[in-house]
Amino acid sequence: MSLDLHLLVPAEASGDRLDAFLGAQASCPSRSACARLVEAGAVVLNGETCLSKKQQVANGDRISVELPDEPEPGAIVPQAIPLDIRYEDDYLIVLSKQRGLVCHPAHGHVDGTLANALAYHCGLDHLGTVQGEDRPGIVHRLDRDTSGLMLAAKDDDTQRELQNLIRTRTLDRRYIALVHGYIAMDEGTVNTGIARSTRDRIKMAVSDDPFARQAITTFRVLERFDAGRSDEGYTLVECHLYTGRTHQIRVHMRHIHHPLVGDPLYGKGSPRANLELDRQFLHSWRVQFDHPVTGEHVECRDELPWDLAAALDELGGRSLGRTAAGASIIPQLGLFED
Repeated sequence: MSLDLHLLVPAEASGDRLDAFLGAQASCPSRSACARLVEAGAVVLNGETCLSKKQQVANGDRISVELPDEPEPGAIVPQAIPLDIRYEDDYLIVLSKQRGLVCHPAHGHVDGTLANALAYHCGLDHLGTVQGEDRPGIVHRLDRDTSGLMLAAKDDDTQRELQNLIRTRTLDRRYIALVHGYIAMDEGTVNTGIARSTRDRIKMAVSDDPFARQAITTFRVLERFDAGRSDEGYTLVECHLYTGRTHQIRVHMRHIHHPLVGDPLYGKGSPRANLELDRQFLHSWRVQFDHPVTGEHVECRDELPWDLAAALDELGGRSLGRTAAGASIIPQLGLFED
């Protein structure tokens, strides 16, 4: 879990460089570490992500910083953890992350992470460090129990360029989610601010706080399932991320009253209503982008893992039919045909 820090620039700091101002705050790490946070897109200035560490701040500016949890002491230790690699060259990797794998060390997860696996596969000297020495190669994160496709970078320049693709919304990331209830519209957009919950610091929440970060998710309905004795029915959707906030899809679907099936933080209902899943039904099934170095168009797709496919199979004959989008996408997920 990351921590959100909110700062208001006083008059005496007006004109300071952003990295210098942040580095002077007792609650922030060193100036060089703050500069890396800026480059990684973790600093928001007056509601907009700021990527220039040289940006001058002004009296009254509002600054939000997403500070990562401090990892346990010690360097990243390479560990022979299996990686399901779907694309690799001299610059980057596209892999399918298994459920239960944490992306990088944090409290409670000293090792056994994706970062440890990447260090073993590539060597620490062949991974980008823009996100910090404790997050080698990591471009973006998936929650521990979210499975599917994600990217890693083998050098700092490629890591910055891939993160820039995310910020400019040109790295196309699509997720499959099963949610509670019947979504009547075939497609929709959720555009809100997201911030740390004031009631539960483990959770994120939709917020109109001036320090909240903009989050945009679009979705398309693929298939609907009729209600049963212990549930209100289900809707299978494809979600498209335009931003990458913590728990974004999970928070947004809860916000529109259709939480993810099996979600332990934002979900609802009995184990039976959650199809006996012990994790959220969320899978990163497709990524596509233009390679920042070679210019090659890269597209990777990933079928649903067995537990999510089995949950859908359990719904059996309750299908109310697939949409046009569902007729195109569902066969690519390795699911049984109608």
